[in-house]
Amino acid sequence: MEQKITPPWTKGLIISLILIVYGLALYFSGQMMNRPLGMVSFLIFIVAIIIADVNFAKQKNGNVTFGNVFAHGFKVTAGVIVISCIYAFVAFTFIYPEMIDKMQEMARADMEKRGGASEEQITQGLQMWRKFFWVFMIGGIMVMYGICGVIASLIGAGVAKKNPNYNPLEQAS
Repeated sequence: MEQKITPPWTKGLIISLILIVYGLALYFSGQMMNRPLGMVSFLIFIVAIIIADVNFAKQKNGNVTFGNVFAHGFKVTAGVIVISCIYAFVAFTFIYPEMIDKMQEMARADMEKRGGASEEQITQGLQMWRKFFWVFMIGGIMVMYGICGVIASLIGAGVAKKNPNYNPLEQAS
C-alpha cells in the first residue's frame, strides 16, 4: 500500500501559517522593523521547503527523481507566495496599516543620513514609494520568496533520498 502524498498546497498553507504567526509575533512584540529578526522568516521558509521536499521523497518511498522533488518544492513555494501576498494585503490594510508610515519614516531617515539628496528630492522619492507601495510589496514577496524557494527546492531535491524505479507500465495502471 502506497503512503498518501501530502499535496503541495497543504504544505504551502502550513508554511504560510507558520510565517504569519512569526510575523504577528514580531509585530506584537514591537520588533517588526528589526531587520535581522525579519530575515529569520526567510530562514524558516527555506528550512520548511527543504523539509517538505524530503518529506515528499519519503512519502514516495524514494521513487522520485531530482526533478520530481524540485517541482514539488517549487509548487509549495508558489502556494506560499500566493498566500503571503494575500496576507500582506490584509495585514497592511487592516491589521497594521500604520506600518506603512513607519516604513516611510525609516526610509526618510536613511535618505537623510546618507545625504546627497535635497529635502525636495527625498519628499518626491517617498511620494513615489508610497504611490507604488503595493507594487513593491507584492513584487518583493514574489521575487524574494521565489529566489529562496528555488534555492531551497534545489537543496531539498539534492538531499532527499532518491531511488527511482521508473517503470512506465506500472505508472499507467
